Amino acid sequence: MTNDHVSVWNECLDLIKKQVTPQGFTTWFEPIKAVNLKEQIITIQVPNQYSYEMLEEQYINVLRKAIKTVIGPKAKLEYEIPMDNSSGQDEKNSFDRYAFDAGKIKNPFVIPGIKKIPFESELNPRYTFDNFVQGNYNRLARSAGQTIAQKPGTSAFNPLFIYGNSALGKTHLAHAIGNAILEKSPNNRVKYVSCEKFTNQVVTAIKNKNLGDFSLFYQSLDTLILDDIQFLAGKEKTQEVFFYIFNELHQANKQLVMTCDRLPKDLAGMEERLISRFKWGLTAAFEHPDMETRKAILQQKIKHAGVVIPENVQDYICYNLKNNIRELEGMLISLVAHSSLKGIDIDLELAKEVIQHFVNETNKEISVENIQELVADHFKVGKDKLNSNSRKREIVIARQISMFLSITFTKLSLKMIGEKFGGKDHSTVIYSRKAVQDMMDTDKVIKATVEELEKKIKMSLVGA
Repeated sequence: MTNDHVSVWNECLDLIKKQVTPQGFTTWFEPIKAVNLKEQIITIQVPNQYSYEMLEEQYINVLRKAIKTVIGPKAKLEYEIPMDNSSGQDEKNSFDRYAFDAGKIKNPFVIPGIKKIPFESELNPRYTFDNFVQGNYNRLARSAGQTIAQKPGTSAFNPLFIYGNSALGKTHLAHAIGNAILEKSPNNRVKYVSCEKFTNQVVTAIKNKNLGDFSLFYQSLDTLILDDIQFLAGKEKTQEVFFYIFNELHQANKQLVMTCDRLPKDLAGMEERLISRFKWGLTAAFEHPDMETRKAILQQKIKHAGVVIPENVQDYICYNLKNNIRELEGMLISLVAHSSLKGIDIDLELAKEVIQHFVNETNKEISVENIQELVADHFKVGKDKLNSNSRKREIVIARQISMFLSITFTKLSLKMIGEKFGGKDHSTVIYSRKAVQDMMDTDKVIKATVEELEKKIKMSLVGA
């Protein structure tokens, strides 16, 4: 091999020409000029930023193979891109993509003066799939995460982009994916990092003039989990660095998992080339959990805390706290603290007192029990009859109207409503709703009865 950079590049071009189409070679490779060759680092000049990006996106593997073949296995590449200004200077991009020893790269997570092992995942071991409650609001994201854990980087879910409002469990799921990957493949280099920390690391790397080491460290990972990626918005240099890291990891079939508070298309201040890459894999939403899921989450936290909370208190909490999971956790902590300090048991009155710290105004709730009492009183039957299996016509109609009103005025699921009526299943609740609707269409007395009961419930909700 000759040391002349032009001759070396021409040898590379001969190999590249055999692997790309004539049009691709003419468009993207012929305009390149070799600038320098020093210590197995070849520098090439490309016409503009767009050409550079196309080479990185479409032809990186071809470039890698050619340079390693001609120069050697430790070959490295630098680009020079003419800048669009009057200075005439060139911008040099050096990201040493082709050969590096991850063990010798400076770790941006190691703080000088503090003894720490060279590599840690930064994962929270408490966040696992075992204690992650699945519901309709997160089912797709959880299923994708479990698939990724079995074969990171090789599934169609790369990258996995998880979005939704704050405090719904996105970070928990991201950690759970990483922990599951390590459980199955302990040698997988998994790294969790918040976007805020990543941005600070970029700033520090630029200040210390070791951006190359920084980028190489991240390129050495097998799985990168970046939390709250919306905070990259407006940070042009950090986006640029992440763009190169993303490309390198994705092209090497390494796994990327990102969380965000909104859809990729709604990320103002984010480069379009990054947004397009976020859409390459799977975009999975976290919606607000329904009543049944909120209760399951609360019950799990109650079990973990080792406390006893009556079911009516659980229902009250979950009915009033609908925004996110952190509210549920905070409410539970506050309840336990108040109970301990005051030396009293946790009951509905205490819950009503504590919840004022979490919401400006509690929802005036109507329970299934309230509806049963109202209907039983109207039909002059015992409330216990509504929970029985009696087939007497007046009992059946009263029970069906009670179920119909429970669907209308409570937030409980069909399953939970059925349980309130002596353990009936959800299909019975669905049938009752249809039966009442049909009776209201054909029977004026039934229609008037239901409307009167609805009016009474609405009046009770506004405190009339």
